[in-house]
Amino acid sequence: MTENIFEKIAQTYDTPERKHLAQIITKKIEPEFYGKVLDYGGGTGLVSLPLAEQADELLLVDPAEQMLAVAQHKINQQQLTNVRVLQADFTKETPELTVDTIVLSLVLLHIPDTKKILTELFDLLPKGGKLLIVDFIENSKVYHPKVHNGFAESELSSLLKTIGFSQVSIQPFYRGEKIFMNQDAELFLATCYK
Repeated sequence: MTENIFEKIAQTYDTPERKHLAQIITKKIEPEFYGKVLDYGGGTGLVSLPLAEQADELLLVDPAEQMLAVAQHKINQQQLTNVRVLQADFTKETPELTVDTIVLSLVLLHIPDTKKILTELFDLLPKGGKLLIVDFIENSKVYHPKVHNGFAESELSSLLKTIGFSQVSIQPFYRGEKIFMNQDAELFLATCYK
């Protein structure tokens, strides 16, 4: 999928199915959600906005302007003063900033060069900072020319350690019906410390 697709579907993105899955993810990452948090590919804020009050500051970053417009509307409605949005694509250019926690929820599968984006995110973290990745475990039934079919835990762990993360823990936590390209799939949470 390209960001153009997300621009087009922004107004109808928050379906009941996506909201349900986001609630499951939000509950899973909640204990790790604190400090200055960056939600990369945060879209309409489905995953991180419910936890905004736990963070000192929350920065929602997404390449799609329309997705962020939906998120900004929610921020305004909820009068969240510690949240801001930034339209950016870190695969092209990464601004200089430092954050304590980075959330990457169902985003990695859309990025062709996973090593490049993970390296860019690694560089934004101080020593002891953490990256939380939620994505699908590799699924051979899924095929799309622009989307990874999930990730093998051992390969992802190896890549993260090669980039420089000192501690990587990958834990499957939810199995759902037809949640990944209309296929049954399993989600994992990778907790990665710099």
